[in-house]
Amino acid sequence: MPSISLADVIAASERLEGVANRTPVLTARSLDEATGADRVLLKAENLQRVGAFKFRGAYNAVACLRPDERARGVATVSSGNHAQAVALAARLHEIPAVILMPEDAPTGKLAATRGYGAEVVLFDRYAEDREALLAALAQERGVVPIHPYDDLNVMAGQGTVALELIRDAGPIDVLLVCLGGGGLLSGCATAVAGLSPTTRVIGVEPEAGDDFVRSLAAGERVRIPVPRTIADGQQLPIPGELTFPIVQELVSEVVTVSDEEIIAAMRFLFERVKTVAEPSGACALAALLSGKVDVAGARVGVTISGGNVTAERFAELVG
Repeated sequence: MPSISLADVIAASERLEGVANRTPVLTARSLDEATGADRVLLKAENLQRVGAFKFRGAYNAVACLRPDERARGVATVSSGNHAQAVALAARLHEIPAVILMPEDAPTGKLAATRGYGAEVVLFDRYAEDREALLAALAQERGVVPIHPYDDLNVMAGQGTVALELIRDAGPIDVLLVCLGGGGLLSGCATAVAGLSPTTRVIGVEPEAGDDFVRSLAAGERVRIPVPRTIADGQQLPIPGELTFPIVQELVSEVVTVSDEEIIAAMRFLFERVKTVAEPSGACALAALLSGKVDVAGARVGVTISGGNVTAERFAELVG
């Protein structure tokens, strides 16, 4: 099975230099006290371009295309953050992009994707197979698909999140990573395995979307119904074909959190850390705050993977 290495992640970081934001590492004494950790280090990817870590992988993937591939244009399927990321990456490379997005995708994400100049095609995420739709679109239009997570260059780009965290904040004992299709988790786990092999890497997914938990228990990819959760970036029915083996090999465990625990984490970030996360972006912190992982006395890295939520939706959830 094709995979990635630390060298791939480092090469991605070099392509992203001066293009992606080197996002800050946020800390709060109240967070250390609430969790019993020695230090909690929040990697603030909500402050990344397009408001999410997805820009890293999308830009790296487009940058790796051959000139003849770029000339054809690119396509992807996404509920919002990867959609925006591919749209912006395409715009920066001056190539066309067409994006498949669910009809119920957050309105802010739809508007932003169109704002970057991409063509948006809507679909019903509960009735249509997103993978089949992307394959059909690529064949019909001759565009190059940039998969949201099952793409080696996307995975390598996402791994720069952990690479930067360790370079900027020093050694960590535990790294908690938001988990949807597994691009961020597999990339970060690869970086950590090369830089800090004793660090425990833990994935966090919504209770309603526990496809990785079930798949790891079964020893093979298990498909579930498309989950209904506030974490729209994690509404996926099956682990990635390329990401799953990496998670199996390099990730210590995967835990789940409820929508209520995610909302509590969003509120904590807003009130105590003074930063805004969307539901999927607060998922990893939710596991920490709800005691799903023992971090007593540890230095803990946590991905805040995105902040794309409208004021109305944020107030609806947190208020």
